[in-house]
Amino acid sequence: MIGSTKKNPGSREVRVKEAADKPLDVIAVGRASVDLYGQQIGSRLEDIASFAKSVGGCPANIAIGTARLGLKSALLTRVGDEQMGRFIREQLVREGVSVAALKTDPDRLTALVLLSVEDEGVSPMIFVRTDCADMALEPDDVDEAFVASARAVVVTGTHFSRENTAAAQRKAMRVMKQSGGKVVFDIDYRPNLWGLAGHAEGFGRYVKSDRVSAEMKAVLPKCDLIVGTEEEVLIASGESDLLAALKTIRTLTPATIVLKRGAMGCIVYDGPIPDDLEAGIVGKGFPIEVYNVLGAGDAFMSGFLRGWLGGESLETAATWANACGAFAVSRLLCSPEYPTFEELTFFLDHGSRHHALRKDEAIAHIHWATTRRREIPSLMAFAIDHRVQLEAVAEKAGADFSRIDAFKVLAVKAAAKVAEGRAGYGMLIDERYGREALFEFARHSFAWLGRPVELPGSRPLRFEFSQDIGSQLVEWPVTHCIKCLCFYHPDDPPALKQEQQEKLRALFDAARKVGRELLVEIIASKNGAVDGRTVPRALEELYALGIKPDWWKLEPQRSAAAWKAIEATITGNDPWCRGVVLLGLEAPQDELELAFAATADVPVVKGFAVGRTLFIDAAEKWFAGALSDEEAIGDMAARFDALTRAWLAARGRKAA
Repeated sequence: MIGSTKKNPGSREVRVKEAADKPLDVIAVGRASVDLYGQQIGSRLEDIASFAKSVGGCPANIAIGTARLGLKSALLTRVGDEQMGRFIREQLVREGVSVAALKTDPDRLTALVLLSVEDEGVSPMIFVRTDCADMALEPDDVDEAFVASARAVVVTGTHFSRENTAAAQRKAMRVMKQSGGKVVFDIDYRPNLWGLAGHAEGFGRYVKSDRVSAEMKAVLPKCDLIVGTEEEVLIASGESDLLAALKTIRTLTPATIVLKRGAMGCIVYDGPIPDDLEAGIVGKGFPIEVYNVLGAGDAFMSGFLRGWLGGESLETAATWANACGAFAVSRLLCSPEYPTFEELTFFLDHGSRHHALRKDEAIAHIHWATTRRREIPSLMAFAIDHRVQLEAVAEKAGADFSRIDAFKVLAVKAAAKVAEGRAGYGMLIDERYGREALFEFARHSFAWLGRPVELPGSRPLRFEFSQDIGSQLVEWPVTHCIKCLCFYHPDDPPALKQEQQEKLRALFDAARKVGRELLVEIIASKNGAVDGRTVPRALEELYALGIKPDWWKLEPQRSAAAWKAIEATITGNDPWCRGVVLLGLEAPQDELELAFAATADVPVVKGFAVGRTLFIDAAEKWFAGALSDEEAIGDMAARFDALTRAWLAARGRKAA
């Protein structure tokens, strides 16, 4: 499983039963917004200082939630022709959601929601939806062939509040019925979005309205599955008593009814409504801390659909729904926090000793590893993050250190010349001398970027600019990977080892807190004797501390047995690790080619990150004035190209 987060049983590649005749499992119709969550918990919205951005809106959340659970999902709605609309589109693609029915509206903005967690179960929110893109959805946006390609369609309450959006949803329902599929109705009642409450009342869940009830009651007879909270069941029926409401709904439809009851789980009614409401079908419950209730219903719906469309019993579907809801209420955001099927399965099999699921490190790691932004099955990286080495070159040539940044820009251009936008190419660039190089990097289509945080040569490990590493990382783009070199040997003195371990653990915690990937580079050969067990021992010690980096960067090993021991250590401790990249240590290319060949049968080794072998000759001549910019680019590009060809040849592959 090394290097892949989506190939194990239950993943997105493993599809539910009875789906062979339909390209899609479910299409969600309706709201798509950008949620801006206040990051200061327990604060009024007025006092929030910073926000976390995520995809939101009931149907968008369901599309993502079901995709994470292995269903083939799609979202049918509109987004604006601007950055927030593109953010939603790009995130849906990353999640595996079809965007074939996602329209771009050139005249309207993508909806926004601003919200905070003020208290347990209290989340003030402001909907910024004046003439927003998703509310411009109309019947012509509903492609009949596309809807018919799915097994089910999910329609949602808010989009019955306007004539055009209601007509679009009714068309989708009609086509789904004609094609033999299922219609799912998430009542999703927001009085504020029906014009029944003021802008400040976005969190309000119930205002009685005969108009809303009439609209809802007209929808119910056409549904196969109806899901709602107690308040939503009341508004859908027009009744004021819960039992009467359920019985009224049953007179209108034979659909399966799912009553969501928050922390009490849910009850499913698949026939006559009993006089004792507790006599329905009940799934297993999961008592956990309620951290944020927003988005929990969409996670719940995702879990229920995974079971319902997968042919599971209603009790199992309810259990999965309850578990997914538990994940959502125990975390801050909506869709980014929903579980993957791997995560859900682990939780159902093992449970958690934590009342607050977000504090369970084992579950958090599975969530992190199975929701990474992209797959990187192979990595060929040009490392130009060297600082001390290039200072020495500049000093020898009598050049000002400020020229180092200009040279690094040339290295980026050289790497880009080889990569040509193909998958699997990356770079390592530092912050001290690489500011302009980082900007140049962003102009090209690389797969990966690593940035060092260690103080060069430090032992014990120190961070370069500040020991408060978290405050630095939060400013980085989310796609940048933290790289940290540690001169670590398992036979180091205990005090030194403990200090380095604590530093690496603090870095790991910071990386997870701010949501950045981490590469840990271990060099043992500089500080002690090395044999086939040295590196595996070092990795075991770090894993024992709970440190699980996304990547390891390691020295070439002297034997195949050493590599097999390393692979066993990694797979035994973290089957979701992306893998190992080889470092060069200024070895000549022929030695690196031998190292590549030695790892050809070691799947854990995914590539290389090499620097001085590629740039040192060009650097010495360029700083001395013996090489022009174009000549330096050509020299480094030729070396990088030769090295990548050697790597690909050792693996029997071609660059994508």
